[in-house]
Amino acid sequence: MSLFAIADLHLSLGENKPMDVFVGWNDYVKRLTDNWNRIVSENDTVVIAGDISWAMKLEETYTDFKFIDSLPGKKILLKGNHDYWWSTKSKMDKYLAESKFNSVSILFNNSYECDEFSVCGTRGWFIENESSEDIKVLNREVGRLKTSIQCAQSSGKEPVVFLHYPPIYGGSICNEIMDVLFDNNISKCYYGHIHGKKNMKAAFEGNYRGIEFKLISCDKVSFIPVLVR
Repeated sequence: MSLFAIADLHLSLGENKPMDVFVGWNDYVKRLTDNWNRIVSENDTVVIAGDISWAMKLEETYTDFKFIDSLPGKKILLKGNHDYWWSTKSKMDKYLAESKFNSVSILFNNSYECDEFSVCGTRGWFIENESSEDIKVLNREVGRLKTSIQCAQSSGKEPVVFLHYPPIYGGSICNEIMDVLFDNNISKCYYGHIHGKKNMKAAFEGNYRGIEFKLISCDKVSFIPVLVR
């Protein structure tokens, strides 16, 4: 059993918001499907780290979620900044069950065991937090990250953190998020959100004070799920 990760699918199979208009995103659904089917088996798990569907409401995700459910493996979804359909975990779990999307699970104040790892994480927030509302949202995300990591640690497995927003970008660091990672001895962190060659050049990848960071947005990884283990 292998663990993979990818972010920013930006699906719009049920909406009229194609990503093909952007450079490098031509025929992206077919490319993603072919790559996924080539390397992911039914016994594997894939974390999708946010910006999953352009749908505005939960019930409008049906076509996109049906596509995700049809792909091999178990899928674990966490929230991105464009996932406006996101709701309470109980409502999302109920919707997935009623829709019979049995291979899809929601990561929200919880964790999932995957062999020797435990998958945990949250959306995160902007690195620069200037307004009181930004600080409020960031503090809430910090709390959710702590809860998810604690849940992962209780399993006895090694926690692997997945975020949507980067905790390091360019010369800036989100200290509130980073402190949680340091305090809990996290060694692996994967994130998305960053697109375009210019922006991706500023994204930090590699080891920072003992934590390995990797950008896994679709266009960065050529629409190929990244092997975590």
